[in-house]
Amino acid sequence: MTSAAKKILDEALTLPQEEREKLVGALSSSLEPVELSPQWEAEIARRVRKTEDGSATFQDAEDHLRKTRAKYTS
Repeated sequence: MTSAAKKILDEALTLPQEEREKLVGALSSSLEPVELSPQWEAEIARRVRKTEDGSATFQDAEDHLRKTRAKYTS
């Protein structure tokens, strides 16, 4: 990140949340779409299928983070 971009980021982080959300939206919409590899496209399709057919399993995010932190901080 250039020093100019870092300065803008530092200033943006001082904005209220609503203003940061608008800024993120404006920046995101200015980007070109990312082209995914065929492997990622297949993985996304597989995950969507599993979610739609009910065979996907999910973990609570807080539980997962707690277990992961415990595993790597011991």
